[in-house]
Amino acid sequence: MNRKQFLAAAAALPLAGAAMKLKSLNKFVDGLESSQAMPVLFLGHGSPMNAIEENEFVQGFRYIGSEIEKPKAILVISAHWETRGTFVTAMENPSTIHDFGGFPQALFDVQYPAPGSPELAEAVQQTIKSKEIHLDDKWGLDHGSWSVVKHLYPNADVPIIQMSIDYSMSPAQHYALAKELAVLRKKGVLIIGSGNNVHNLRMVSWQHLNSVGYAFDWAQEANERMKAYIKDGNHQPLIDFQNQGSAFQLAIPTPEHYLPMIYALALQEKNEPLQIFNDAAVAGSLCMTSLKIG
Repeated sequence: MNRKQFLAAAAALPLAGAAMKLKSLNKFVDGLESSQAMPVLFLGHGSPMNAIEENEFVQGFRYIGSEIEKPKAILVISAHWETRGTFVTAMENPSTIHDFGGFPQALFDVQYPAPGSPELAEAVQQTIKSKEIHLDDKWGLDHGSWSVVKHLYPNADVPIIQMSIDYSMSPAQHYALAKELAVLRKKGVLIIGSGNNVHNLRMVSWQHLNSVGYAFDWAQEANERMKAYIKDGNHQPLIDFQNQGSAFQLAIPTPEHYLPMIYALALQEKNEPLQIFNDAAVAGSLCMTSLKIG
């Protein structure tokens, strides 16, 4: 090989490597064939104690899990991972993050040792075209993820990754980004948004902490209006939640718990069935309202 041939071959190596990587990713996605689109879930996760308590919400999670064909992998958008930019976890074995304080040791002892999926993380990175998606090897699974998924798949035998919420994006941008994930539904990937549609910790009624069904008037109003829009398939007012009046402002003082629902709704196809479950208020200012789409 002469110098000219060597330089030409060397120049081609990055392109060849990229082509091989893309071929590998395509092979991975193609291997996730599914006969029909997987459902999409929005799960009101509420208190971390739901991870270890037995209550109606946990029973609702388990029931929904029993209705769904076991997925080949899971992608979670959790309220508890906010970043500048969008990241996906890309490690083989994500850690169980105990991102809370003041709870019993039994909760800190919980581990959810589900495998990760670097291949799915890279497939998400390739699937989304509207912005750069970064691969993360540090985060793991926060309680917005494992505290609910453990009730769906207690054996921790389904690969799971998380995608972060970019706090610099508008609700409309989050909605548009979520739509780019739709192709994964037909590849056996269960997409879960985990948060709460009504979530105002500063206004929690501590004397009603264990009173399921107790809601302040504004919390009940916001929840009922949200459900009406959801049932009508009218997503625009939900995207434009910041301009829906005082009840919405009190229900959504910060957007991180609300936006996972926007991700789930964005993935709803026209006329696709929707089921509302776990629809109850807690402590006055939280709602556990959850959705199954498809």
